[in-house]
Amino acid sequence: MDDEAMFVRTQSLPQPPQQHMTIRVHTPIGSAMVLWHGDPREADGQHLIEWTVDEDIHWGQNTQPASATEPELRQEGDRVIMNGRLHLTDDGAAYLQVGHWPVLLDLASPIPSVMDGSWVQISVRSENVALHPYQT
Repeated sequence: MDDEAMFVRTQSLPQPPQQHMTIRVHTPIGSAMVLWHGDPREADGQHLIEWTVDEDIHWGQNTQPASATEPELRQEGDRVIMNGRLHLTDDGAAYLQVGHWPVLLDLASPIPSVMDGSWVQISVRSENVALHPYQT
């Protein structure tokens, strides 16, 4: 995965009492508020990261064909919107290629096989999207 890695800039935000820290992530394709699963003392800075989405993907509900054919990350209220190319795997899993980042998805319902390789948009709650920093 190192050849797919790209640095993002993270910025800590004022924190209400909660289990995980919320940050704003800034990428070349947009920014959003997500959970930080790294050392809280390192929440501000440049990081190589992995994305996780802890919300089931429901085709036609929180996932649909994208109107734009370019990667995008943005915040809309309490939701994170990601545009990317959808890839279905032989074992029934899926991931969204959002710019330089593959984002693994948990499928709650099958996605039509004709959508493999197409541009899609997912909309998930911010509290279900997390960044995990890693060292090279």
